[in-house]
Amino acid sequence: MPLIQVVIVLVVVGVILWVINSYIPMQATIKKILNAIVVICVIIWLLSVFGLIGNLAAIRIGK
Repeated sequence: MPLIQVVIVLVVVGVILWVINSYIPMQATIKKILNAIVVICVIIWLLSVFGLIGNLAAIRIGK
């Protein structure tokens, strides 16, 4: 995946998370959990994109 696509995906995810945090009312605890889940998913995705971990499809299948 080209670097520009990675940057675009990160920007889009960041904007979506900012919109959710800014405009959707929810408890602070739920916001923290949501932010943590998104950050963990993005880190795992980035590690997969750069080849530091195996393909995510292989992880889901259990290979």
